[in-house]
Amino acid sequence: MNQTFAVILAAGKGTRMKSELPKVLHDVCGQSMVEHVIDRLQRISMDRIITVVGHQSELIKQHLGESLEYAHQEEQLGTAHAVQMCREKLHDQQGSTLIITGDTPLITEQTLQKCLEHHRQTEAAATILTMHPEDPAGYGRIIRDEHGQVVRIVEHKDATEKEREVNEVNTGIFCFDNQLLFKALDQVSTNNKQQEYYLPDVIEILKDQDEIISAAAVYDIEEGLGVNDTEQLAHAKDILQKRIIDYHQANGVTITDPSSTYIEAEVTIGKNTVIEPRTQLKGNTKIGDNCIVGPDIRLWNYTSINIQKQQDSAEADDQSVMSYVK
Repeated sequence: MNQTFAVILAAGKGTRMKSELPKVLHDVCGQSMVEHVIDRLQRISMDRIITVVGHQSELIKQHLGESLEYAHQEEQLGTAHAVQMCREKLHDQQGSTLIITGDTPLITEQTLQKCLEHHRQTEAAATILTMHPEDPAGYGRIIRDEHGQVVRIVEHKDATEKEREVNEVNTGIFCFDNQLLFKALDQVSTNNKQQEYYLPDVIEILKDQDEIISAAAVYDIEEGLGVNDTEQLAHAKDILQKRIIDYHQANGVTITDPSSTYIEAEVTIGKNTVIEPRTQLKGNTKIGDNCIVGPDIRLWNYTSINIQKQQDSAEADDQSVMSYVK
């Protein structure tokens, strides 16, 4: 039986964040980065989702909960090594495996679904989700032959000057034929400047075996952006906040001053509700239909059927709130 699996790579230290908190647990609009990734995968009904943890693994498990499935990478020896930690769970299974890093909170379920469908339609052994950023520095380059076929991915640190001129890059998101993936992982070496086991090396291995390698372009380049430092984290927050605001406006919510309004990812707002300036809606807050919220109010994990008007500045949580209720 062919199934669909997902492997989330969340074992790294994220040293460029310069934080004691694991990189994937940094918050983006009310959810950690890895929670955003898990949420997207759950929306496309994967048969199994395995999160590979390593650095501060117990903290990540505590944050995400014991109901999820984990694999442990004791020593961080590269992305291919991380996927190998799932061997016992997956190697003999038939189906497709989607591999994604835990620091891509802007990816959407539509793009992941598109990548999976492209993988199946092309009957590929491997499919790479690619993008064309204005500045490809730091990304692995997609190297194609004279016929336009993908032959390998070369990491930025290992690329020649000519290869660095290529602006089609690897987002770090792949689909693989599951059994071919684990056979190829055994052939990955550490012959690179980082002396790590690179997952992208699997592409060249499969190509040398005359397997089909395909590439699917990300719909919106912002989706493929990873977060490696606090500047990129702030950029991701800005992008996601705009998406959240746009979503609520498209569903009948009037937001009178989007620039001063903050709404987190898990907030729900009913139709015909007005959100006035300098309002913050956080956590699992639920606002009903036909409400007027704000100005100058913060609600956290608050549930309302209908708030008609908030006249005074207030800070609220799930236990107390100052409001006038119709």
